[in-house]
Amino acid sequence: MRVIFVVLLLLSACGSAEPRAEVAVPQARTQPTRGLDAATMATTLEAARRLPRLQSLVVLRDGTPLTEARFNGGPALDVPVNIKSASKSVISAMVGIAISRGVLEGAGQPVLPVLRADAPHDPDPRLARLTVGNLLSMQAGLERTSGEYYGRWVSSPNWVRYALSRPFVDEPGGAMLYSTGSTHLLSALLTRASGRSTLANARAWLGEPLGITIPSWSADPQGIYFGGNEMRLSPRAMARFGELYRRGGAIDGRRILPAAWITESWTPRTVSPWSGQSYGYGWFLTEMRGHPVRFAWGYGGQMIYVVPDLQLTVVMTSVANAARDGGHVQSLHRLLADGIIPAAERGGS
Repeated sequence: MRVIFVVLLLLSACGSAEPRAEVAVPQARTQPTRGLDAATMATTLEAARRLPRLQSLVVLRDGTPLTEARFNGGPALDVPVNIKSASKSVISAMVGIAISRGVLEGAGQPVLPVLRADAPHDPDPRLARLTVGNLLSMQAGLERTSGEYYGRWVSSPNWVRYALSRPFVDEPGGAMLYSTGSTHLLSALLTRASGRSTLANARAWLGEPLGITIPSWSADPQGIYFGGNEMRLSPRAMARFGELYRRGGAIDGRRILPAAWITESWTPRTVSPWSGQSYGYGWFLTEMRGHPVRFAWGYGGQMIYVVPDLQLTVVMTSVANAARDGGHVQSLHRLLADGIIPAAERGGS
């Protein structure tokens, strides 16, 4: 008999302002061919319960949800939440679909011809060499619009023009310069090349075929939907998106994303100067316990992990408005590396 974890809310009488964690209680169901070791997962869920910012944990193996848990008063698992920069992985998928549909030419396509109306009047010659792939891999070479630069960018009257006008601090294709402006430029490219908004394309290309809800999210002053931040998906929708990648781009017998694009996206292209992890096209790439792990990472701990050789898709969502990380994301990595992956190894491979 396999264990499905059902979550019960514990009401605290202590009067603390901190929301209390929910506890997972085992319930017997039919054991699949491969599952998760029950004792290991019970320990893992206890560790998850102690993380004050964690709000959800969803674990699928072979496409079957084996653990679904909520913590700290988090919303129901079908309620959309702000996935922050995990939406960069969604934008990457949309670029891959756009290329397969002929909307975009490919990763080597120059950006300037499509976005010329918002380019500087006398642009740096390097802007002509900037490609779709450079934006996807955070190798644009342009000064960043994230971190300490973020506020000035989103306060500007034209986000696309502002991002294109940043000075070059490296060559296109050079070092990783993590910048949400790069993925916003991709949103503008998708909008102008297709003649439809990024929201409309997301719903048509991903929402409808995956059977998930994609609510509207923030747009810039010109109406370009924010590329790389503020997108909203429920934890179960995030898991469905992760499953699309785990299954090679086809789900329920329907080809949605080219398998070759997943290979391209999961090919290391640069290295994060902060985490030391490799980065592809909108995905971080690492290894845990000898297993390749690919993950989408949103600020504050909005995570989609795919462990292909164990047939695992794991989603974690967290309170996103904390001023500092405080080691929270590393704690999420440990839940996967020290708990969920061993549970899968012991549950059959």
